[in-house]
Amino acid sequence: MATATAVPPAPPPLAPTQPLTLEDFARRPDPGYPEELVKGRVVTMPPPKPRHGQICNEVGFVLTNHARVHGLGHVLCNDSGVITRRDPDSLRGADVAFYRFEKVPKGPIAEGYLPVPPDLVVEVLSPDDRWKDVYDKVAEYLAAGVPYVAVLDPEGRALHLFEPEHAPRVFHEADEFTLPDLLGDLRVRVAQFLD
Repeated sequence: MATATAVPPAPPPLAPTQPLTLEDFARRPDPGYPEELVKGRVVTMPPPKPRHGQICNEVGFVLTNHARVHGLGHVLCNDSGVITRRDPDSLRGADVAFYRFEKVPKGPIAEGYLPVPPDLVVEVLSPDDRWKDVYDKVAEYLAAGVPYVAVLDPEGRALHLFEPEHAPRVFHEADEFTLPDLLGDLRVRVAQFLD
């Protein structure tokens, strides 16, 4: 005689997850690895490799020395959060960001994410980065009001500079990178960032 086996009930449907706000994201405990908030969703990123950190450090070193000597502004690194959009919220971790003192006054910066966009963001390509994703991130920064976004390409030995309403410019390793309206007389060969 056949016995009937009970069919387990179907699991309840998953509740749609609400996009996180910037405030929700900020309240979360630090997971110990890099994350960004992209349109309300948490995106985990692998920790950067040493070469990436070396280049970021060199860029930060050059910009910090120049900014201090000339009293220009703050240089932030270590994937400091930059708000790129609200509703749904996005927060990107800039490899290096520069804020003029006119936007963020001298002295220690208060806790929390800055409500103003940086004046310059520098992103360093990793070997596994896809240009499409890089362009998307650049577009986010520009739409958020960042006037200059530089992408350093270690393999191509070049710096790509993006500005709103201008065609991108490419500085090759022997070229001098300069932004006189923002960084005054700073002139640095691209190779200095990469060597």
